[in-house]
Amino acid sequence: MAQLYRLSARARADLAQILETSAENWGEAGRGRYAAVLAAAMRKVAEEPHAPVTRDRSELGRHVRSFHVRHARGDELHVKRPDHVLYYRVRDGTIEILRVLHERMEPGRHFG
Repeated sequence: MAQLYRLSARARADLAQILETSAENWGEAGRGRYAAVLAAAMRKVAEEPHAPVTRDRSELGRHVRSFHVRHARGDELHVKRPDHVLYYRVRDGTIEILRVLHERMEPGRHFG
């Protein structure tokens, strides 16, 4: 069953920066495509927060999980290689998206 999701202030800031960079590098069309992939990833996490492609990241905080955006990419979403990871937790029946970080970033440096 799909659950609601909400974005933390940090996740909103992460997304704004990601989409700004996407627009600078690939134009508004590229920004739109990446925004669609990110939105699909958030919906997927809301639908199945403990799916086999998610990871327990309790070393980052209580009940924290991660989901690589590449698992949300479909043929209709024309992004060759999404490279961001959603960090989230289920709280009071809602998915709380905590951060959206590049796959090369050390997440432990961005939590605390």
